[in-house]
Amino acid sequence: MSQDSIGWSLFSTNPGKRVLPGFALSMGISLLFISLVLLLPITGLIVQTADMSWAQYWSVITDERVLASYKVTLWAAFLASMFNGVVGLLLAWVLVRYEFPGKRIIDALIDLPFALPTAVAGITLAALFAENGWYGQLLAQLGVKVAFTPLGIIVAMAFTSLPFVVRTVQPVLEDLPPEDEEAAVTMDASDLTVFRRVVFPALWPALMTGVALSFTRSLGEFGAVIFMAGNMPYVSEITSLMIFIRLQEFDYAAASAIASVVLIASLVLLFSINIWQARYLRRLHGR
Repeated sequence: MSQDSIGWSLFSTNPGKRVLPGFALSMGISLLFISLVLLLPITGLIVQTADMSWAQYWSVITDERVLASYKVTLWAAFLASMFNGVVGLLLAWVLVRYEFPGKRIIDALIDLPFALPTAVAGITLAALFAENGWYGQLLAQLGVKVAFTPLGIIVAMAFTSLPFVVRTVQPVLEDLPPEDEEAAVTMDASDLTVFRRVVFPALWPALMTGVALSFTRSLGEFGAVIFMAGNMPYVSEITSLMIFIRLQEFDYAAASAIASVVLIASLVLLFSINIWQARYLRRLHGR
């Protein structure tokens, strides 16, 4: 055995799977990160609501104004995520399957909502879609008002969560083997049939995951939405704004109670989509 192999064996018995040495250190850092970034805030949320009785908790989260904010948030997030599902799939398809001038620029712009502060995005969208804005003037001629309406909420949510769909679908589309498509083409299958029977079944789990991530991001969106929504109670007031209002009133328990509803909904959705994706892939590969 060479000296190099002896040195490597001190770190790993399977070099193909254990590239980084030090399981204890790696696991410790990972658990510390999870504790500080995820578990600690959730624990703080639970502590804030622990002093409330069940009757008080239920009264806060089922307040008439809060319930109206749930409806506005859910419908806007659903429509925004459905829009992102279609547009995100098309963008991923174009970026992967075609070569054209400016492709790298467009690919980089996809991540702009991640890098741009949401408040800046909201101000920019409000300026563009206002009645005297570039887009707002054109839409006003058609009788469509976007800024400071529920439609503006959907636009803001779609803008901030679109990258989730594109970046989830794009790598799966890049890894699809071309042999299946070529075989379908040689059997005189139309382009629509090839996409529907060959490509889409492979993209479906990634697309659903991207749409779910877009939906959960939209549920908690705040900065971009409050500048685009009219923030009218029972009409265009989102749940995140209700949490902010309770914080301004120094009612931290009520704010935490409302936030817990959003947290529970997001966690249930994420766990459900992960379970569905795992079962779908097992069934797909088990054929």
